[in-house]
Amino acid sequence: MEQWHIFLAFIRVGMLGYGGGPSSIPLVQKEVVEKYKWMNDEEFANVLALGNSLPGPIATKMAGYIGYRVAGILGMFNAVLAVSVPTILIMISLLTFLSAANNQPWVNGMTQAVVPVVGVMLAVLTYEFLKKAQGGLGWLTTTILVVISLVLIKWLGIHPGIIITSLLLYALLKPTTKKEVES
Repeated sequence: MEQWHIFLAFIRVGMLGYGGGPSSIPLVQKEVVEKYKWMNDEEFANVLALGNSLPGPIATKMAGYIGYRVAGILGMFNAVLAVSVPTILIMISLLTFLSAANNQPWVNGMTQAVVPVVGVMLAVLTYEFLKKAQGGLGWLTTTILVVISLVLIKWLGIHPGIIITSLLLYALLKPTTKKEVES
């Protein structure tokens, strides 16, 4: 019966949590703290803080942890599946519908309208990144990394994931200087 309650609690969160993590958090709190009393407000706040500190979707992380805490490994899988199923079903339905209607003029117009919006969003993100890079890496290092990355991706055909992974490894493994240690 406990697995059924976990599934019901998190399928409701998955169905009603429209808008992502911030809209799902109150729903999770209502189910976990108020309805099923699997934890108190302080424990929920700790789970929320932990979930916010890790990368990825907050509702899925919280579902996994709470499911594990309530019913072990099976509870974890149950909760993650329950919170994910509504989104999966909606995406399958939407993509099936769009695939069937892809020759319609309104679908073509809709997809053409999305391209500039995404382009502007990426440009704004890049601009914000470059502003922050001035205080972190500095303009010279940032410019060199951008040029090298562009050459590797565009002209040498190296996958961006390899470059990102290499940059992350460099940042993690680079030797620290005495100046960096003192600051």
